[in-house]
Amino acid sequence: MQPLLPPARRLGPLLEQAQGLVRKADRLSGLCQPGALGGLRTLLRAMNAYYAQKFEGLEKVQPLEIEQALRGEWAADPEKAGRQRLALAHMATEAQLEMRWAGWDAKTVWAPQMVCDIHQDVFARLPEADRAVKGGASLRPGALQNGPAKVRALLEQWGNGYGGVQAVQEGGMPVLAMAASHQRLRGIQPFREGSGRVACLHTHLVLGHLGLTHGLWSPLRGFARSQEAYRAHLAAAQDVRGLEEWMHYVLAQCLEQVQLMTGLLAPQDMQDRIAACLGFEAHVVRQGVRTESLRALHYLFATQGMLDRRDFKAMLGLGERMATAQITALLQRGLLESDSPHGKLRFGVPQHALRFYFPRLWPEAEREA
Repeated sequence: MQPLLPPARRLGPLLEQAQGLVRKADRLSGLCQPGALGGLRTLLRAMNAYYAQKFEGLEKVQPLEIEQALRGEWAADPEKAGRQRLALAHMATEAQLEMRWAGWDAKTVWAPQMVCDIHQDVFARLPEADRAVKGGASLRPGALQNGPAKVRALLEQWGNGYGGVQAVQEGGMPVLAMAASHQRLRGIQPFREGSGRVACLHTHLVLGHLGLTHGLWSPLRGFARSQEAYRAHLAAAQDVRGLEEWMHYVLAQCLEQVQLMTGLLAPQDMQDRIAACLGFEAHVVRQGVRTESLRALHYLFATQGMLDRRDFKAMLGLGERMATAQITALLQRGLLESDSPHGKLRFGVPQHALRFYFPRLWPEAEREA
């Protein structure tokens, strides 16, 4: 567990890197208001769930299988269906954290109970059969490893140390606490199974609580796509120099995700990407989507809002009958979302549109589409 952070005299380069991340994350947050673009946020949670299983070395669920599970379509193979359920459990826990992190204080975020609660929230969503572990035992959601008193004492030291940094420091120090704490939590290994997933979800929580993500990015994508470097830095971070290198690695992964999302959310470029998607739908897929939807869809993306169906129809420039049919086609293809048959319309981000809307974000899903 020691040191919790490198000594103050060695923090200069790390603080500069952390402050640069904060500036760029603030710029990204200005491109998407909190709570907007729900379809994108759902897709990002699905992506994180996919990478979490890849990250754990499990036989991962495929992107299309996650999308099918969201529609209530389960694989016939019991093990594959179990991986689908685990992906949806991860997504649900992530959504819960994002909904509540603004109302929690640093003491709550860094409490040992929060770590247990994250584990509980993920794995209690699974049926008993999905919680079986090696040796025939069953994973107990939220229960610490053997020797729980020792593990809880380590978690108390971990939470008090890093939570204290977040509560009283300004500038880049809370970001440095986030980077170092992930490695230290992995070292504690508080649970028999699922400790890595919990560490990633807690890091997602800390970054969101600091106001840096708004649910738009997570370092989990970077960790999973650079697993060799992740594991090498994680193992080497037992002394001051190793911990510094680990923290530089984490901050670099965070910055890479911020820069990727900043480019993808630029509204001036999105119009061309929506046009490309609609052209493909109209001329290749041919399930009723028309290119006349461009103006209305881009308006929904750029304003990150909702439209009454009447207003959406007016923007299409089609007759009433054709406009109604167009809304139906867009909803069926997932390019629009609505909470009810006559409700307001939102911008949708189905996996099959990912290669057009947000290229390179989730390459594995793009290949399946």
